[in-house]
Amino acid sequence: MLDQFNRKINYLRISVTDRCNLRCRYCMPADGIKWIDHSRILSFEEIIEVVEEAVSLGVDKIRLTGGEPLVRKGIVDLVKMIAEVPGIKDLGMTTNGQLLERYAVALAEAGLNRVNVSLDTTEAKTYKYLSRGGDISNVFKGLEAARRAGLDPIKINAVINSESGESAKKQLREFCEENNYKLRFIRQMSLEDGSFYPVEGGEGGICKICNRIRLTANGDVKPCLFSEDGFNVREFGARNAILNAVGAKPLSGKKNKVNKFYNIGG
Repeated sequence: MLDQFNRKINYLRISVTDRCNLRCRYCMPADGIKWIDHSRILSFEEIIEVVEEAVSLGVDKIRLTGGEPLVRKGIVDLVKMIAEVPGIKDLGMTTNGQLLERYAVALAEAGLNRVNVSLDTTEAKTYKYLSRGGDISNVFKGLEAARRAGLDPIKINAVINSESGESAKKQLREFCEENNYKLRFIRQMSLEDGSFYPVEGGEGGICKICNRIRLTANGDVKPCLFSEDGFNVREFGARNAILNAVGAKPLSGKKNKVNKFYNIGG
């Protein structure tokens, strides 16, 4: 499946929920958000229909995101359903790690291949501040559980900004080197301002090689993180929504004042 700029689109990111068990300062307001009504959230069957159509069009890589995907009830069942779709070569998940220890083995047995874990610091006090109450020990235990379960490679996503000191980055590098985790620094972005940057240690943020489309929890297939376009699968049908999103995929991201990071899957 090629877009109008001859980029091969083979990667679908699926936000399974807008809900999260943390309130990270760069992602959510302190007092939380107004959740999407449950009636507007795609069912597992609707998600699988999108996945099947996407695979038939050439998608072979899936990543589950949120919000926090592990707070979605029945998430292991969804992973199993997706893993059983013929043609998927890579099934991953991005998680904050708070519940990963509980689910790692079941996720691996269901067919999840690997995880990206959000971790912006290795210091408990700083982590609690940045996440507004999160327990970093849960992340560490989740990472170990993921390793034992064979969810490999394990990648660490660290959001950095102008206040992120070199010492903090150095600590993260040393932590990842000691534990054989792959580290990616993601510079803090702004959807509304249209400010985005290449991911250090990854391929995100490089528009000329972008190979992804996104499915939001309420069913919009979006061509780009920094695009206000979206084609809802309940309105257009799964196949047409995907094709319309690919057709609308811009050469480069612009601005997005419609969505927030917590409801578009990051």
